[in-house]
Amino acid sequence: MSTLLKMQNITKTFPGVKALDSVNLEVNAGEIHAVVGENGAGKSTLMKVLSGVYPHGEYEGEILFEGSEARFSGIADSEKQGIIIIHQELALVPLLSIAENLFLGNEVSSRGVINWPETFRKTETLLRKVGLREAPTTLVDKLGVGKQQLVEIAKALAKEVKLLILDEPTAALSESDSQALLDLLLELKSQGITSILISHKLNEVERVADRITVIRDGTTVSTLQAARAEINEERIIRDMVGRDMAHRYPERVRNIGDVLFEVKDWNVYHPDHAERQVIRKANFHVRKGEIVGIAGLMGAGRTELAMSLFGRSYGQNISGEARLHGKPIDTSTVSSAIASGLAYVTEDRKALGLVLDETIQKNISLANLEGISRAGVLNEAHEQTVAEGYRKAMNIRTPGVYQKVVNLSGGNQQKVVLSKWLFTEPQVLILDEPTRGIDVGAKFEIYGIMNQLADEGRGVLMISSEMPELLGMCDRIYVMNEGALVGELAAKDASQERIMSFIVRS
Repeated sequence: MSTLLKMQNITKTFPGVKALDSVNLEVNAGEIHAVVGENGAGKSTLMKVLSGVYPHGEYEGEILFEGSEARFSGIADSEKQGIIIIHQELALVPLLSIAENLFLGNEVSSRGVINWPETFRKTETLLRKVGLREAPTTLVDKLGVGKQQLVEIAKALAKEVKLLILDEPTAALSESDSQALLDLLLELKSQGITSILISHKLNEVERVADRITVIRDGTTVSTLQAARAEINEERIIRDMVGRDMAHRYPERVRNIGDVLFEVKDWNVYHPDHAERQVIRKANFHVRKGEIVGIAGLMGAGRTELAMSLFGRSYGQNISGEARLHGKPIDTSTVSSAIASGLAYVTEDRKALGLVLDETIQKNISLANLEGISRAGVLNEAHEQTVAEGYRKAMNIRTPGVYQKVVNLSGGNQQKVVLSKWLFTEPQVLILDEPTRGIDVGAKFEIYGIMNQLADEGRGVLMISSEMPELLGMCDRIYVMNEGALVGELAAKDASQERIMSFIVRS
């Protein structure tokens, strides 16, 4: 098998940080090559070097593509060579059609006039290749995230891709959409298209990758080959984090007390369709020192339940009662929910959990400005002290609290979100997909934080699409389906099969 790409001794430095230190990556033609590592290991930085986001001259080392040295001055240069990158945040224009998105900047035209019939014909051909049956005129915002991801791949095929780079392509997808995308990668491989896959989901990597390169702390640790039976989850994790992880979930001595938080007969209707009930008579409770999970399929209503409880951030015509320490609490607004002792870590940290262009310091204090103010005047010195305390306690890997959050890895961003809400000193912390899109090392740290909160006698309510995570962390698990809580299991009685049986029977 011939070598398509060689990246040799790639070093990239930012002010105060060496993101890449003599990284080497070799990709063979026609293979699926996975790149894995903890958040902040340098994976995305390496791909930005390869795709020209960081142009030649801003890094040290050499890139050889198809046997010739490549010196890209921008993304347009790398795309001309057939190197296409699909970022985790999709680069589609929602209010344009599929056809317009596929050929945006690459229009099918003659003398400056777009040939729409030919554009639609080519679009239909490309959509069939990725398994979509939508019309070329369909607006992108009418598609689900899974189909939008396929449109991105079709867009790459329109540019005659030779090397397709996918950065966390399944992070926001359901299980079925994830499997469909992985099947497509295997199909593209059969057509001779080479792919680089960046993913934290090691089961997916094991399924499709021919080889895996592990990066840790900006350096290349190992390259494992499926053909030699070197690829297994334990070996990958050991290389990623630099240690064995005999226990994926940290151990905890459970000390569960009386009922702390209770919700009775909670009903929620859709914010735009008043006749559509989204949550139906939800009843549940969380005890002191308890981690309670909510399992369910995509669309079951888990996020809607959490958001409606936290200041009625979702829905209308909400009814029911929330109690803390046996007394009714006011959750009618976000500020009243916070004052009552609730906190909510959203599943979408970038859009809803953080102000990306602000500093770590400003983000941590954002939900509790009173905690760093006196007589309505913000005390910046105290704000910095608070932020530094959380930076150390949460092991946020950054030179300082003046770093902008947009420049942090996913795991460190999630720690900033957690710090923001812990600063409000909540009694009950609602976590919505708290480990989505972060690596196993950062996951372990977040699990440790959850255990610490439980040890302090607080209540934790965790929503997760990863059943092993729920089974590994929770004391009890509620099962949700079509807006209703349809089952409850103690940890000792829970299994993936029993959880699915509740969903199927409901």
